[in-house]
Amino acid sequence: MTTRACRCVALLAVVLTAVFTGCAPSQSPDQVREKTAHATAELKSNAKAVAEGVREGWSRDKPLNINTATKDQLMSLPSVSAAKADQVIAGRPYGDPSELVKRGILTSREYDRIADRLTAKT
Repeated sequence: MTTRACRCVALLAVVLTAVFTGCAPSQSPDQVREKTAHATAELKSNAKAVAEGVREGWSRDKPLNINTATKDQLMSLPSVSAAKADQVIAGRPYGDPSELVKRGILTSREYDRIADRLTAKT
């Protein structure tokens, strides 16, 4: 998880704690502690999704070069598994990203989902 995502999660946990404490002054400290623990557990389970979303958001503005991308970078794309990332790497170089479909690495449907996020610079 990125530092920025960690900070966002931590800030959200603090805000939730403040909300639980401020909204229900008649609650006992044990009730506040339990609600905070529950909210923190939910945040923890969603932290990975948050980090992936942040990573995806940062990469949307600049296309991923399939000729130089790492396995992890390729796997950050929807529908690209570890095996497909290995196939992309093994099939380099590419003159055009659409070659991923022509070579049977991605289906047309999978490719259409990510086509605008790919480039094939040599």
